[in-house]
Amino acid sequence: MNSSTKRNLPLLVLAVSLSLGTSGCLFFGRKAKAPLAGVRAAPDKVLYDQAMEDLKHNHFIVGRLALQTLINTYPDSEYLAKSKLAIANSYYKQGGTDGLTQAAAQYKDFITFFPFLHEAAFAQYRIAMSHFRMMEKPDRDPTQALDAEAELQTMIETYPKSRWTGQAKQRLREVQEVLAEGEFEVASFYNLRRAYAPAAARLLDLTARYPLFSEADQANFMLGKIYERSEHNEFAARFYSRIVRDYPLSSLVPDAKKRLVALGYPVPQPDSSALARMREEEKYIHERPGILREALGMVHNGPDVSHSAHFGEPNMTPNTAVITARQVLEPSIVAMASTGTLGGAGTISASVVPSGSGSNGPAASPSPNMSGTSSVAVSAESPIADNSGDNSGNAPSAQDPGKNPPAKVNQAKAKTGKKGHSTDAKKKKKKGLLHRLVPF
Repeated sequence: MNSSTKRNLPLLVLAVSLSLGTSGCLFFGRKAKAPLAGVRAAPDKVLYDQAMEDLKHNHFIVGRLALQTLINTYPDSEYLAKSKLAIANSYYKQGGTDGLTQAAAQYKDFITFFPFLHEAAFAQYRIAMSHFRMMEKPDRDPTQALDAEAELQTMIETYPKSRWTGQAKQRLREVQEVLAEGEFEVASFYNLRRAYAPAAARLLDLTARYPLFSEADQANFMLGKIYERSEHNEFAARFYSRIVRDYPLSSLVPDAKKRLVALGYPVPQPDSSALARMREEEKYIHERPGILREALGMVHNGPDVSHSAHFGEPNMTPNTAVITARQVLEPSIVAMASTGTLGGAGTISASVVPSGSGSNGPAASPSPNMSGTSSVAVSAESPIADNSGDNSGNAPSAQDPGKNPPAKVNQAKAKTGKKGHSTDAKKKKKKGLLHRLVPF
């Protein structure tokens, strides 16, 4: 080794040392940056970040365990509310009956602890959507649909200015479409079996609570036919008039006008707001499924909400029971229902269930009516209760049928009936038929 090489050797060693010190080892990868002096990541943030990473990859159990550890260990952490909301979101993302049930409970827990955070509106919306996703078809158990309706109504009333309120209103229209369709199917079954009392009871409640129902015009027309068949023409005219006024683009309008003319009642003019609403709804007809999609929908678990309305305010009245099926035979209940004084102002309707159902059935509920008129409850004394055809003397006053109870049977004509049968015997026969519907 010559003298020049010996002199440059220390400089070469120094250069190599500096290179290894600044760049890290060339053979074992890049060296991590050292943290700044006096700065250390908070343990609650470490737990939260790790949990969110686990939940992002659907590692729900591990992520929830980390979040629960954060909540229990650091009760004053700034990530406490975020952790509770993340746990609820993880159950909602997991789905299924168990996951959605837990999600609803966790969202309610979040609202209890943090009612004033702006995320509370989102939590309330997710509570309703948890029930919405568990909703059954119209011919199945309506429990989840009723819960979704109640939670959506709570969300709209509690957080009217939330960014989620618009979506909540549309979901509420869809839920009420499912509930109304279920009631309409049952009423149609009763009508086909000529059980007009329970059919009318369900239709009265349906048309009063869900005027935006896609088949509300058919429900009103069915009610008109039931009352016309029982010779309550003044009641029938109300429902025919509602079709012409509130559903002016319905295919049943010509038939409703003909029935009004035949009964001797005036034909009303279409309501301008109802006409505008139905014209707007026509824009969404192309989104409704065709015959093939409807057939495939039979194997789908959830209900079809494609026929739901997109305009109009959904019903915000709670669906609470007022009249039970057994109470429709009580004279005081019938009198209050016929005068519209039961449970305050609004429409009153009663519901009758068949024997052996094991349920008291839905009850009459006071609710606003889109037409501004009052429906009439089906009573035990009404000829609608059976189709015997003997309706003499039982029709309420034509001037104001919503305020006058049915008139009593004329005592002069009550002595004898056709073929020597007394009217009292006919009354007992009617009562027996009604008892087949409502056992005691």
